[in-house]
Amino acid sequence: MTLFHILDILGIIAFAISGSLVAMRKKLDPFGVFIIAFATSVGGGTLRDVLIGAQPVFWMKNTEYIFIITASYVFAIIFRKKLKYLSKSLFLFDTIGLGLYTIMGTEIGLQANFHPIIVVSIATMTASFGGVIRDILCNEIPIIFRKDIYVTAAVLGSITYLILHNFNFSDTIVYVSTSVIVISIRLTAVLFKLSLPTFYSKK
Repeated sequence: MTLFHILDILGIIAFAISGSLVAMRKKLDPFGVFIIAFATSVGGGTLRDVLIGAQPVFWMKNTEYIFIITASYVFAIIFRKKLKYLSKSLFLFDTIGLGLYTIMGTEIGLQANFHPIIVVSIATMTASFGGVIRDILCNEIPIIFRKDIYVTAAVLGSITYLILHNFNFSDTIVYVSTSVIVISIRLTAVLFKLSLPTFYSKK
């Protein structure tokens, strides 16, 4: 099992738990919680594979992903009472998933020999669109459409990956540095209440 595959699995777990937490906060039934967990986990990767012509999409070729999502869903259900601060738990798992999926998207874009701009776009899509689908299904405005520093973190993380990869750093250094950059930006933005500028006036 390669480091890339391990990070891929960890990303699936993080987003599955993130989706489960949002669904439980919305008080959906068990089936609804599973659907949200599943969509959050594979949504971005599915859209990526469709756009780059990778057929069938990744989770259809390997049922391991379905079992991992199911296990993560069951974990979130069982330990829901332990996760007393759902909003904090949601933020944590969502941020981890964002960092890990930024790596996945960037690596896959590089393997397909796309232009760096397209690679960053694919990485951002992979990292954020599972959350978009989750929020839409749960009747919330997706976080990437608000002023929160979310997509910006994925973009900067992907650029970091490309720079380090260009200088031939080892995969371990590239993966760790990228995830640290993404997670640090998200944590810093929330901690210091940083956000993107807006042209709407406050009332």
